[in-house]
Amino acid sequence: MRKLFILLPLFALFIHGTLQKNGKRKAAIIQPRVFLGIRATESVVHGTQTPNSTGPPSLQQPLQQLSDTAIGYLNGRLSTKVIPVIYLLAVIVGIPTNIIILCLLATKIRKVSSAILYCSLATFDLFLLVSLFFKAHYHLLGNDWVLGEAACKAVTACFYGNLYGSALTLACIAVKRYMAVVHPFMYKTLPKKRCTAWVVLALWLAFAASIVPELLVQQTFWVSQLNRTTCHDVMPLTSDSHKFLLFCTLTLAVLCLLVPMVVTTVCFIKILCVLNRSHYDWAMYIKSSSLVFTIFLVCFLPAGVLHFLHYVQLSAGGADSLYKYFNLAVCLCCLHACLDPFFFILMSKSAGSKMYFLTFKGKNFSVSF
Repeated sequence: MRKLFILLPLFALFIHGTLQKNGKRKAAIIQPRVFLGIRATESVVHGTQTPNSTGPPSLQQPLQQLSDTAIGYLNGRLSTKVIPVIYLLAVIVGIPTNIIILCLLATKIRKVSSAILYCSLATFDLFLLVSLFFKAHYHLLGNDWVLGEAACKAVTACFYGNLYGSALTLACIAVKRYMAVVHPFMYKTLPKKRCTAWVVLALWLAFAASIVPELLVQQTFWVSQLNRTTCHDVMPLTSDSHKFLLFCTLTLAVLCLLVPMVVTTVCFIKILCVLNRSHYDWAMYIKSSSLVFTIFLVCFLPAGVLHFLHYVQLSAGGADSLYKYFNLAVCLCCLHACLDPFFFILMSKSAGSKMYFLTFKGKNFSVSF
């Protein structure tokens, strides 16, 4: 019921904004515009707007043209049809399954440390999927944001913050399994509940820090050439505030996408090496974990690499060649939010999740992972 109360205000905001689509537009036109990596050909504009104005600001100088690439993306089928359909499919599948996983973890806890991490992952995924609903609405309207500046900031921050949170949590789960398999004696002596609690606290602090830059800068801008208000797509990268956002986003792409991906890869390879040398039959677990890891790479590798390269291009001068590929990769990455519950069930069924070791005194002990 608590999740229902959280989602109801968001749904009301969505309905209100849709009804107000042809109402007031308060997004400002400001100085040099860049289409998040797609530079407008020359975009020095100045706008004025009276407090009671119901339309876009009147221009003292004509708005220069956006690049053909920018117009092609904003008007194209990729952003107005393909991406929102994928988002909606992820929402339809992902929200019910993540809620089910949260309920199962809350009612049938066997290992508290593992349950805490999986609850954190399901929560990140759930909020990410909620943000996808609003992003799909934006794209289906032809990349026209009608819900206001505050809602755009909240949705953008929620989208990227939970994407980073999911990647970091998956890396932590990989490290936990790595410790259990590769360093079982050390893992056995660790205070698992306390360590996991501190790790989850650090994950949510990282989430809080990652959303701050998105909340500090203006996200919605009126584009008179297209007669619509964009959300997070058109940015004035020459302003100090958006230079700060660019720096923060580049840093977060490295720390919260690329680094977790490398950590997860190393842990997975080490785990497979140890299990292949084991005297027990781990074939089923190896196959299932290989499938999970392959899909993880398919989802996160393109998004992590293109995320980094795209913002490097912006820092180097605002090149526009990677933006549509970057958006498609991030869209693909979001599918992980609806697949994580199925991976959780698959790994739980295949593992039996106990590994047995012989101590120096000749006694057996088991480690769950």
